[in-house]
Amino acid sequence: MANKIPDFASEAEEQAYWDALPDSTEVVDWSTARPVTMARLKPTMRTISLRLPEHMLDQLRVLANKRDVPYQSLLKVYLAERIEEEIRGKRKAS
Repeated sequence: MANKIPDFASEAEEQAYWDALPDSTEVVDWSTARPVTMARLKPTMRTISLRLPEHMLDQLRVLANKRDVPYQSLLKVYLAERIEEEIRGKRKAS
Protein backbone atom coordinates (compact mmCIF):
# COMPACT_ATOMS: atom_id res chain seq x y z
CA MET A 1 0.00 0.00 0.00
CA ALA A 2 1.67 3.17 -1.21
CA ASN A 3 -0.40 5.95 0.35
CA LYS A 4 -1.63 6.65 3.87
CA ILE A 5 -5.17 7.90 4.41
CA PRO A 6 -4.84 11.55 5.46
CA ASP A 7 -6.50 13.16 8.46
CA PHE A 8 -9.51 15.24 7.46
CA ALA A 9 -10.68 18.54 8.91
CA SER A 10 -14.32 17.83 8.04
CA GLU A 11 -16.63 15.18 6.71
CA ALA A 12 -17.01 17.21 3.50
CA GLU A 13 -13.24 17.17 3.01
CA GLU A 14 -13.17 13.40 3.51
CA GLN A 15 -16.05 12.92 1.06
CA ALA A 16 -14.22 15.00 -1.56
CA TYR A 17 -11.07 12.90 -1.05
CA TRP A 18 -12.86 9.57 -1.58
CA ASP A 19 -14.88 10.95 -4.52
CA ALA A 20 -11.69 12.06 -6.28
CA LEU A 21 -9.85 8.79 -5.67
CA PRO A 22 -10.04 6.54 -8.76
CA ASP A 23 -9.43 3.33 -6.80
CA SER A 24 -9.49 2.76 -3.03
CA THR A 25 -6.87 0.00 -3.34
CA GLU A 26 -4.31 2.82 -3.64
CA VAL A 27 -4.79 3.52 0.08
CA VAL A 28 -6.63 0.49 1.50
CA ASP A 29 -5.28 -3.06 1.66
CA TRP A 30 -8.56 -4.95 1.16
CA SER A 31 -6.84 -8.34 1.54
CA THR A 32 -6.75 -7.74 5.31
CA ALA A 33 -10.36 -6.57 5.57
CA ARG A 34 -12.74 -8.36 7.94
CA PRO A 35 -16.53 -8.28 8.14
CA VAL A 36 -17.80 -6.03 10.94
CA THR A 37 -21.20 -5.96 12.59
CA MET A 38 -22.32 -2.55 13.79
CA ALA A 39 -25.10 -3.57 16.13
CA ARG A 40 -25.88 -0.09 17.41
CA LEU A 41 -25.94 1.57 14.02
CA LYS A 42 -29.46 2.76 13.21
CA PRO A 43 -30.58 3.36 9.64
CA THR A 44 -31.56 6.86 8.65
CA MET A 45 -35.33 7.18 8.78
CA ARG A 46 -37.57 9.54 6.86
CA THR A 47 -41.19 10.26 7.65
CA ILE A 48 -43.52 9.96 4.68
CA SER A 49 -47.23 10.32 4.06
CA LEU A 50 -48.91 7.33 2.53
CA ARG A 51 -52.53 7.25 1.47
CA LEU A 52 -54.16 3.85 1.89
CA PRO A 53 -57.75 2.75 1.45
CA GLU A 54 -59.44 2.59 4.87
CA HIS A 55 -60.24 -1.10 4.53
CA MET A 56 -56.57 -1.87 3.84
CA LEU A 57 -55.45 0.11 6.87
CA ASP A 58 -58.10 -1.62 9.00
CA GLN A 59 -56.89 -5.05 7.85
CA LEU A 60 -53.29 -4.06 8.55
CA ARG A 61 -54.23 -2.96 12.06
CA VAL A 62 -56.03 -6.25 12.71
CA LEU A 63 -53.02 -8.26 11.55
CA ALA A 64 -50.66 -6.11 13.61
CA ASN A 65 -52.87 -6.46 16.67
CA LYS A 66 -52.77 -10.27 16.34
CA ARG A 67 -48.97 -10.07 16.38
CA ASP A 68 -48.94 -7.43 19.15
CA VAL A 69 -46.87 -4.99 17.08
CA PRO A 70 -47.57 -1.47 15.83
CA TYR A 71 -49.15 -1.47 12.39
CA GLN A 72 -46.41 0.84 11.04
CA SER A 73 -43.78 -1.74 12.04
CA LEU A 74 -45.72 -4.54 10.37
CA LEU A 75 -46.04 -2.46 7.22
CA LYS A 76 -42.25 -1.93 7.18
CA VAL A 77 -41.73 -5.70 7.50
CA TYR A 78 -44.14 -6.38 4.64
CA LEU A 79 -42.45 -3.77 2.44
CA ALA A 80 -38.97 -5.08 3.23
CA GLU A 81 -40.01 -8.67 2.41
CA ARG A 82 -41.58 -7.65 -0.88
CA ILE A 83 -38.64 -5.47 -1.90
CA GLU A 84 -36.27 -8.37 -1.21
CA GLU A 85 -38.48 -10.72 -3.28
CA GLU A 86 -38.46 -8.28 -6.17
CA ILE A 87 -34.70 -7.83 -6.01
CA ARG A 88 -34.08 -11.58 -5.86
CA GLY A 89 -36.57 -12.17 -8.67
CA LYS A 90 -34.89 -9.66 -10.94
CA ARG A 91 -31.47 -11.12 -10.20
CA LYS A 92 -32.67 -14.60 -11.16
CA ALA A 93 -34.06 -13.25 -14.43
CA SER A 94 -30.84 -11.37 -15.26
